[in-house]
Amino acid sequence: MREPIPGSVPSLRGLRILRARLRALNSNTLNTLLVKPMKISIIGTGYVGLVSGVCLSEKGHHVTCVDVAPEKVEQINRGEAPFVEPGLPQLLKRNVGKRLRATTDLAGAVLGSSLTFIAVGTPFDGSQIDLTYVRLAARQVGQVLRRKKSYHVVVVKSTVVPGTTDEVVRAVLEKASGKKAGRDFGVGMNPEFLSEGEAVHDFMQPDRIVLGGSDPRAIRALRGVYRPFHNVPVMATTSKTAEAIKYTSNALLAALISFSNEIGNLCAALGGIDSVDVMEGVHLSQYLTPRLPDGQHHRAPISAFLRAGCGFGGSCLPKDVNALIARGRRAGCDMGLLSEVIRINEGQPRRMIDLARRHHRSLRGKRVTVLGLSFKPGTDDLRESPAIRLCQLLHRAGARVRAFDPVAMPAAKRSALFPHVTYAKTLAAAARGADVIMLVTSWDEFKRLPSLLRGMRRPPVVVDGRGLLSGAKLTNYEAIGLGRGDGR
Repeated sequence: MREPIPGSVPSLRGLRILRARLRALNSNTLNTLLVKPMKISIIGTGYVGLVSGVCLSEKGHHVTCVDVAPEKVEQINRGEAPFVEPGLPQLLKRNVGKRLRATTDLAGAVLGSSLTFIAVGTPFDGSQIDLTYVRLAARQVGQVLRRKKSYHVVVVKSTVVPGTTDEVVRAVLEKASGKKAGRDFGVGMNPEFLSEGEAVHDFMQPDRIVLGGSDPRAIRALRGVYRPFHNVPVMATTSKTAEAIKYTSNALLAALISFSNEIGNLCAALGGIDSVDVMEGVHLSQYLTPRLPDGQHHRAPISAFLRAGCGFGGSCLPKDVNALIARGRRAGCDMGLLSEVIRINEGQPRRMIDLARRHHRSLRGKRVTVLGLSFKPGTDDLRESPAIRLCQLLHRAGARVRAFDPVAMPAAKRSALFPHVTYAKTLAAAARGADVIMLVTSWDEFKRLPSLLRGMRRPPVVVDGRGLLSGAKLTNYEAIGLGRGDGR
């Protein structure tokens, strides 16, 4: 058979061979072949920094993660994830030592890359976000840029209030480097939209990519980072707008939760109404459950935030909403709606105490088990968890508090967040002998609770803060948003 002329249409047999070879390649090899790999450095190895670094290396880029803690760097280089995040250990082990490494040498990482992400923490100090770590990272990167001849792009990945990248980070970089942004180096902002417990999935299969930049060259560099991601909407805008998109996204989710809690509290006050059923009816709306062309119904993921519960927590929603309120006030803008979102959220743990007191006038001396310490399932993150406030209230009420969490207990024991709490080794041990059980985190394991309680001579009062056991037949059952007299 005559070989095809170079540059001509390949033969059918050639196409079949090519397809077979492509199928044999894994996604990493394909990314390397189809996309020119970039050399990227990431400052910070927390949830955002490490998940971003591991996932970008999985997509074919060469990534160096920088952290100030030598022990954490060594742990990452051994292929061990320093925090609980589903899917992260597998991707880390697959890429470390190949396309991914960690180091304490910030200068070497920046000099050896063409683009640097700043992914350090931005805690809220009660009046505004603390930019100490962002400023420090920008200053250190700027000092390296002073002696770097080639064009380099610095991108803020940390969550910062609108105006931070342009007004703070850019100024620090220019002062430290002695160079001009937009001419000698680029500055950008690339917000993350990661949910803890689902961060790897969210990064690898994003619903959107937002690129903020000071000049077209910086935007082009960011586009290169995300070139391996296909069929994803990409929005290029200014850094200030990118920052606002991130905050607005989180504020919307927080508002949905507090709205649901206010409706749930109303249902409980009126009686005879279960807010779970109310929200199920709301979810049937085409806005939340649209009908697909094939006639099937698809529930929008955002509907998960329309459910009454004991409150939101974590490293993002409380901090970001409070930071947005503070930023608005400094700009002379009253943020009344978001202030109410926070007020409602902070009151939810106390409602669980009130529900328990329907059965026990006083909780003094009562054995109360708290199920779930992390702010959500799928993570061991305790930050701003409703369990913290709940345990404080129980201690003040004189209760004897015991807790169980299938993942977060080691982190809880290391922290100082639960000073008056003892820990059970298993769910069965946690339930045994309890007067009251309060369910805070919706771990799947807790769905076994009804079977564990069945047959008990004196079953405890169950206060369900997540509606997880809504359909179970439990005696002495109370739940956020469940009105008395509903027939259950």
